[in-house]
Amino acid sequence: MKVAIYVRVSTSEQTVANQRQALCEYCDRRGWQIVREYSDEGISGAKSDRPELNRLMQDADKGKFAAVCVWKFDRFGRSTQHLLKSLEVFKGLGIEFVFVSEAIDTSSAAGKMLFTMLAAFAEFERGLIIERTHAGLRRAKAEGRRAGPKAKQVDRARVRQLRADGRTWEEVCSETGLSKGSAWRALTGRDSLTGLKSRQPKEGAWKD
Repeated sequence: MKVAIYVRVSTSEQTVANQRQALCEYCDRRGWQIVREYSDEGISGAKSDRPELNRLMQDADKGKFAAVCVWKFDRFGRSTQHLLKSLEVFKGLGIEFVFVSEAIDTSSAAGKMLFTMLAAFAEFERGLIIERTHAGLRRAKAEGRRAGPKAKQVDRARVRQLRADGRTWEEVCSETGLSKGSAWRALTGRDSLTGLKSRQPKEGAWKD
């Protein structure tokens, strides 16, 4: 069977050598042919954009291999949801997935069962989050409170002072944490507190 292996480490000081060796030995024992290695080195698993992982997913869609082999869960997925979505993609393409360290192989009956259980727990978790969100909205409405994130407090005097000191709009936004639109409205008084419609500044207004 043609197999792709994926390895990753978070920092440039680490090495993928141990992962590579373990995966090669595993594939050799099973008589699998490694057609390509995808290696993201010095890239955090929390990042959604990983060059080699992106390339692996593209090659999977092209049918370049029949299975993907990874050392551990956390080497591949940045979250349970990301992992399950990727597994769903592979399942739809007829590609098996193996996590060597956890001894999970979706080509086996036990592996398929575990995948189903993971998906069920993830769906359960999503349902709980939705239920809690809806309950919070209902409670806020019953108590007469506005639901949603609190509006950011705008220090108009600070914005005006920074502009009076000759600071650029980029510097004003950086120091106050405001967007350009919010900073401009704070300077001109054109915000929701004035009773006027929120308006964006004309293009020329941003010139410093």
